Amino acid sequence: FLAYRGVGSCGFVNFDDDAYIELNPMVNQGIRSAGLVWAFSGAHAGMWHPLTTLSHMVDCEIFGTRPAPMHWENLGWHLINVLLIFQVWRALTGTTWRPALIAALFALHPLDVESVAWLSERKNLLSTCFWMLSIGAYAGYARRSTGPRYTLVLICFALAGMAKPMTVTFPATL
Repeated sequence: FLAYRGVGSCGFVNFDDDAYIELNPMVNQGIRSAGLVWAFSGAHAGMWHPLTTLSHMVDCEIFGTRPAPMHWENLGWHLINVLLIFQVWRALTGTTWRPALIAALFALHPLDVESVAWLSERKNLLSTCFWMLSIGAYAGYARRSTGPRYTLVLICFALAGMAKPMTVTFPATL
């Protein structure tokens, strides 16, 4: 928590936060029917990521355009990801100390700190969450070969892709 103690005092970053949130009326007005259609209709700021856009809309609906609570939410997503990484790797390896080390390194890696402190990088946090859920669901499917688990893999993979297009590489990791 010491590494992230100042996150609440961070503002918007002048690189993408204006286009994604601060100066984007479709996002900063919160949840509206036109905004929901817009989120799925095409690329925004060069990317198609409707889940990330909807996440920002919900933030603006709840917090307005105040960045501090959005940063704290990013920290919450990061904490969820750290716990997911630990849990999934523990399930895959059957050990505790190695997954704990992996999760700790992930928690403090500078690129992950950037995702917490830069609101536009919510896409990394969301895609990581659904990526890890997909890996966990796939591991469960591979052990039991049950259809519903595979459906969960596909749903989580689709959500990861709607958060950040880079997740198209997910099948290669399997």
